[in-house]
Amino acid sequence: MTITTTADSAAVANGAGTGVGTSAGGSTLLGSWRARHSADLGAHLAHHGPIPLPGPGDTSWADRFAAAIEASGITGRGGAAFPSSAKLALARAGRAGPTLVVNAMEGEPASGKDQALLSCVPHLVLDGAQLVAAAIGAGRIALCIPADRYDTALAASRAVAERAGTGLMPVAVTVVRPPGRYVAGEESALASWLDGGPGAPTFRPRKGVALTIGRRPALVHNAETLAHMALVARYGPDAFRAAGRPGSPGSTLVTVTGGVEHPGVYEIALGTPLAEVVGWAHPVDEVQAVLTGGFGGSWLPAAALGTAYAPGPMAAVGGVVGAGVLVVLPRTACGIAETARIARYMAGESAGQCGPCVFGLPAIAQDLAWLASGRADAGLTPRLEGRFGAVNGRGACRHPDGVVRMARSALSVFAGDAAAHASGRPCLHHARPSLLPPATARP
Repeated sequence: MTITTTADSAAVANGAGTGVGTSAGGSTLLGSWRARHSADLGAHLAHHGPIPLPGPGDTSWADRFAAAIEASGITGRGGAAFPSSAKLALARAGRAGPTLVVNAMEGEPASGKDQALLSCVPHLVLDGAQLVAAAIGAGRIALCIPADRYDTALAASRAVAERAGTGLMPVAVTVVRPPGRYVAGEESALASWLDGGPGAPTFRPRKGVALTIGRRPALVHNAETLAHMALVARYGPDAFRAAGRPGSPGSTLVTVTGGVEHPGVYEIALGTPLAEVVGWAHPVDEVQAVLTGGFGGSWLPAAALGTAYAPGPMAAVGGVVGAGVLVVLPRTACGIAETARIARYMAGESAGQCGPCVFGLPAIAQDLAWLASGRADAGLTPRLEGRFGAVNGRGACRHPDGVVRMARSALSVFAGDAAAHASGRPCLHHARPSLLPPATARP
């Protein structure tokens, strides 16, 4: 896997610490790994210095840490982009002894950022977890890695073992292995699984509703979010905000895949034009479109590649930052066929809790498969629109909404191809092997 720290994000590498921490060093996520190519604790401490945990009797440390996180403007990097300071405030205001859950599930098949973090800089993630645990008074930390990610779990377990007896792990960390399903990484699904439940997401109209595990509050943070928080604690919010744009500060990890010569994980400054991000991965041909945000995201046409990669600008053109994924579709590929493959995969990943998922998603996937094959009937497009309306916003969780968003965007971005397919003239590329990860190419 390619792992790259770009020049844009490296611009904050020597930012001075002005917040909780005062250590010198680089304030990018992957900068230390690129410099030393080592994931061990010694290299981590040599680059970043000691973790700025509270000292004995320092009763104001948690307030200073929370203030630094709020001043940084960091938002969650797991997909929802919820303000991290708001989550922290909710946990601090709750009952004592909460559980901190580190979400490294990465159920999105096209994503590799959490895997890269735990393989290359696991101690940055563990630092962030310890700092947040200290700020909220957490009694334990659960590091969640999918059951099928053996190498990632091994790397994380080694990092946890390295910290034993060093004073760098005042709150115990347990590596746990939930099932590696698409919906299992949603934060309410993780809380459910850790509480002995089925590991299925629950309907939460507001992110401000606290999760619980064993009748105690739980705070779930994405692995990348915690790694950023560790950097904010060391170098201060100004160093974090040195990259990005005023409304979307900081750097972020993006997985670029599909029709590119160098697929992998790239660290970029938020606000970087999509064309630059895609360009770093070297497209194999002229870009036709890009799937943004992952399988529950949205297609954007090549004409939108001038858009800044940040939640606001992306949303304005119909794109999604989501899980930090860009799948590049070259002109020689069929967007309708790729969309049908994604829909088939997503229908199979249903939690099975409600009709929109159990019945609606397979029906959408089947209609898209008929469209891709060129065997659609005249009523297929209006029928699909009817299915979208029946599914969107009616599920027990947000999984069906993502499928509808992705499929709707495909019918818009690939409108000409969709019309040709619907008239019995499928493009010549629909039968080619999928550009997407193998999970979507099931027979």
